[in-house]
This record gives sequence, C-alpha cells and structure tokens, in this order.
Amino acid sequence: MTKEETTMTGFEIVSYSGDARSKLLTALAKAKEKKFEECDQLIEAAGECLKEAHDSQMDVMQAEATGDDVELGFIMVHAQDHLMTTLLLKDIIGTLIDVYRA
Repeated sequence: MTKEETTMTGFEIVSYSGDARSKLLTALAKAKEKKFEECDQLIEAAGECLKEAHDSQMDVMQAEATGDDVELGFIMVHAQDHLMTTLLLKDIIGTLIDVYRA
C-alpha cells in the first residue's frame, strides 16, 4: 500500500469520524431538549459513520497483515487520533444522554 493510498484512507477516516462527531454533539443537544427520538436517530447515524471509519482502518490493517509494506504518514496518524477521540466521545455522550433520560 503506497503512502498516497494510506493518505487517502486517512482522509476517509477523518471524514467519517468528523461526521460522527458532529452527529454525536447534535444528539447531545437534542437530549438536552428532551427530543430523544431525534437524539436516537443521530446516535444511530453516528454509529454508521464510525463503522465506515473502522472499515477504512481495517483496510490498512489487513494490507499490513497480509505482508503489504504500508507507508504511513502524519495524515494517517491524525486519522487514528481523530477516530479514537470520536469513539471516546461516543461513550461519554452515551452516558450523558442516559442522565438526560432519567
């Protein structure tokens, strides 16, 4: 896998993660307004974005696992950071939404 290919995959991960992050923050705002149906839809949509990001991440991992020489650059490092912080945000927002439901 070339550096260009991993860079493009990194951009995919950042894009999907960013979409998920936006949806999660909007879901939290909807929970504050007690609009839980909209909140739940946004959480589900964010989950779909995170699945896409994870699938892109797995493409790189599978390439490396099969012996492909994967060249990583800073964009991929940034993408991994972006994905992991969004996954953490999902967990935290899930707990906050539970508080608003109570």
